[in-house]
Amino acid sequence: MTMLRTLWRKFYGQAYLLLAITTLFWGGNGVAGRLAVGEISPMVLVALRWVIVVAIMVPLVGRQLIEAWPKLRPHKWLIIAMGTCGFTAFNALFYGAAHYTSAVNLTIFQGAIPVLVLVGAVFFFQNRVGPLQIIGMMVTLIGVIVVSVRGDLEVLRSLALNFGDMLMLIACVFYAGYTLGLRQRPAVPGLVFFGALAVIAFLTSLPLVAVEIVSGKAQWPTLTGWAVMLYVALLPSLLSQLLFIRGVELIGPARAGLFVNLVPVFGALLAVAILGEPFASYHAIGLVMVLGGIWLAERRV
Repeated sequence: MTMLRTLWRKFYGQAYLLLAITTLFWGGNGVAGRLAVGEISPMVLVALRWVIVVAIMVPLVGRQLIEAWPKLRPHKWLIIAMGTCGFTAFNALFYGAAHYTSAVNLTIFQGAIPVLVLVGAVFFFQNRVGPLQIIGMMVTLIGVIVVSVRGDLEVLRSLALNFGDMLMLIACVFYAGYTLGLRQRPAVPGLVFFGALAVIAFLTSLPLVAVEIVSGKAQWPTLTGWAVMLYVALLPSLLSQLLFIRGVELIGPARAGLFVNLVPVFGALLAVAILGEPFASYHAIGLVMVLGGIWLAERRV
């Protein structure tokens, strides 16, 4: 038992390994989103995933949440905003986008998050930006545009962008805001802080699923839908978020945000391997530009 505790502490202190595992699970989330189409509706998936997470977290940290309330209360609006934007809104847009675009696109667009974090850090925290970072941001954005127009400039001229791709871009803005918010998180253990965010995500997902039910678009999970929901609840939602919070604790949001560039890599490979989705030349060009731009943008971090 002592040896296991020692191994866990050592593992939990390895930021790069934690963040790599996080992005692997997030990459798989794109595949899960596509598999969910026709098996469970987007808002039902969003709500039920947080039901599972909260059901796990409350017994673990419920008492600690109550004890930490004096420290959490001054930051309540930040916690509400982070839980709503980073968890509920991001996931609602993500699974909604899965009905209109491919798993490859879902994951490649997430490569824009580190650049959005960098822009937010400059705007809100007055971080300095060098020439390489500006070039990197431009290259990454061009890569995202290449994917969004499917390598066809005529699409750009006519502004006939894929609706799912637009939803993903908005989702990326929300998650970038969540990542920046981690800089201001209250001084409580990561597990307790995540527990508070999970409760907010659950509560704010209820109106969305209510609208879906009233509109007659709600679909309760099939057997495949339950499998998808368990995956997204336990790995991308629970474990990955805890590992990401820990990674930010160890190396900061800017450097931790760099690892999001692995999401397009893992996601594209998993989508091709598991779903058999085609990997077109414009995907390759966009992926190289997104990753190359992020590498340039983060050179001085």
